[in-house]
Amino acid sequence: MMKTLGRALFSSGLQSPKYTEGDKKQDQDYEIRTYHATNWVSTTLSGMQWDEAMNTGFRKLFSYIQGNNHNKVKVEMTAPVTCRVDPGAGPACESQFTVSFYVPEEHQDNPPEPSDPEVFLENRKEFTAYVRTFGGFSNENLKREELLKLMESLQRDGVQYVDKPFYAAGYDSPFKLMNRRNEVWVLKKEQEQE
Repeated sequence: MMKTLGRALFSSGLQSPKYTEGDKKQDQDYEIRTYHATNWVSTTLSGMQWDEAMNTGFRKLFSYIQGNNHNKVKVEMTAPVTCRVDPGAGPACESQFTVSFYVPEEHQDNPPEPSDPEVFLENRKEFTAYVRTFGGFSNENLKREELLKLMESLQRDGVQYVDKPFYAAGYDSPFKLMNRRNEVWVLKKEQEQE
C-alpha cells in the first residue's frame, strides 16, 4: 500500500502507455502521438464540474488498484490519469467524464475484473492525438484555456481534428510541487474511406 501510495503521490517510475511520435515542425507548439492499442480501467461520471469528476473518478480507480477487484490483486499506479470529456449539448447540459488509468504491462493481457459495478475495463484501439503539454497545478479553467490554444494552433496549421470528445491527462500527484506535467489531447480526424 505505501509503495503504491508513494508512487501515486510522487509519480516516479510509473508505467505509461506506449506511443509513436509524429514529425514535428520547428515552431509547432503541440505533439502528434499515435498510441498503441491498450487496456485501461475506467469509470464514467455525469455532471458539469470537470475537477469534481476527476477527483471522484480517481478515488474509484485507486480503490480498484488497491485490490477492489475480483482477483483481490494490487495493481501498480500508472500515468497519465486521463479524463475523456463528452460535452453536453448546451451550456447547462451535463457533460460525461470518463476517468481512466492505464493498465500496467504485467496485467495488459488479463486485467483483473473490477468489483465496483461503476468501474469497467476499456480496450482502446490505436488512436492518434494532438497533444499540448503545460505545467503547474491544473484546474478546469486552465484545461479549457490550453484546449482552446491547442485548437487554435491546429486551425492555424490547417489540421483536421475531432472537436469532441477531448481529453485531459495528468501525470503528477497533488503533492508534487515542481516540474508538473499536464496535457490536453484532441483526436486526429480520420480520413473518410472512399
